[in-house]
Order: sequence, then structure tokens, then C-alpha cells
Amino acid sequence: MVPIDTADGTPRNVLADALAADDASVRLRAALAAGTRPDPGLLERLVERCAREPDPFVRDMLSWALTRLPSEITLPRLRRELDSELPRARSQALHSLSKIGDGRAWAWLTRDLLRDPDDEVARTAWRVAVGLVPDGAEQGLVEELVAQLGRGDRDVQLSLSRAFVELGEVIEPALEGCAADADPAVAAHARATALLLRDPGIAFDTAVEEARRVAALGPERAAVIASGVTGTSEPVPTTEAVQSTGAASC
Repeated sequence: MVPIDTADGTPRNVLADALAADDASVRLRAALAAGTRPDPGLLERLVERCAREPDPFVRDMLSWALTRLPSEITLPRLRRELDSELPRARSQALHSLSKIGDGRAWAWLTRDLLRDPDDEVARTAWRVAVGLVPDGAEQGLVEELVAQLGRGDRDVQLSLSRAFVELGEVIEPALEGCAADADPAVAAHARATALLLRDPGIAFDTAVEEARRVAALGPERAAVIASGVTGTSEPVPTTEAVQSTGAASC
């Protein structure tokens, strides 16, 4: 096997072949070498491998290698990858864009990506969106993201809640509105996210259980019970109060 060592000028074709080796450790070393000695000629190979690489550690190293290339050539190529039929290609392109952190990518975060049927793609799109959203565009992003409340399993819902919390107080009216949604999964997710916003130290599972308790008892009764147990309670909006806020539709 030809050693992978960028210091000795390993030929580009040898490095490109190593990126597709059967051994994950070889692929990892190849990705590291590609980033240590950036070569624009490897751009296409790196992007192709991102779309097919099964090992998450290697994928992350491939994204790092892409960040080492000039953004003038990397960004347009990643933008094209967002339209790929392969979910992994879309999610890894989004991940790479998050690592690059160039605000120009904000315009490429379409509704289709934010609502992608593949959970991993959607989760990555949410994370990238809250990281790149420009000043003044937060409300529009909130209105798009609330449509995803109640979606998926615990990990998917946790990802969305984290995205909301990163946006900050701008999400409060939308969460209040969705806390009264007829869908119990949407309502519980909205309430749990609101709890996380008020207390970032609370565990997500604890927040979900509290949200379900409030949904089962009703906000007024739950508040009375909480007050009797702890001596204090956070005010929980009633359905009528929530519906009068004009919050975004869930």
C-alpha cells in the first residue's frame, strides 16, 4: 500500500483512490491528508465521497477537507449537491456548509430542504438555517419551522427544539400558539420547547413529560397543582389567550 503522506507529495490520483479504500482508517487518513494539503483538483472527489461515505468520522473529516479549499469553488459545488437525489449527499452538503459558515448559503436553504422527508437532511437544514439566518429574517424562519413541530422521534424533536432555542425569544409567540394545537404531539413538542427556552438546563425528556402532564390536566389545573407542590409556578397561557396572539400556524 502506498503511504498517504502529504509532506512527500503523494500523487493526487493515489489520494483520490485512498478516499474510496475498503478500510475506513485508510479513508480517514486520506481525508486528513486532503485537508492538510488542500488541492482544488480533489474537490469533485471529496464531494462524491461525502455522498457515499458510510463512516460518520470519515464524513466529518471530508467536510473539514472541503472547508480548506477556496470557497469560490467549494460553495457552488455544494449548492448543486443540495439538489441530489441521495439524502446523504444533501445532508452532508448542508453539514459542510455549516462548517464553512458563509452567509451566502442562507439563500439556498429552501422550504424543500427544511421540510425534507429524510429526517437527517431536515435536522441538518434546521441547524444550518439558525446558524446562517440574517438579521430580520428570523420570523420567517420561525414560521417555517413551526410546521415541523411534532415530527419524528425523540432525536428529531430534540434537534428542532434546539434550533428554536438558538433563535431565542422570537419563537415565543409561535410556541404559545402551537401549545394549543389540536394535535397532541404538536402541542406537547411546543410546550416542551418553551420550557427549554425558559430553562436551558432542563433535560429534554423532562420537558416533554412536563408538557404532556400539562396537556393531560389542562394548563390551569396543572398550574394550580404545580403551585401547591412547589409554591411557585410559571404562568401557562390558556387556549383563548394563545389563540389571540396571532402566532404562526403549526
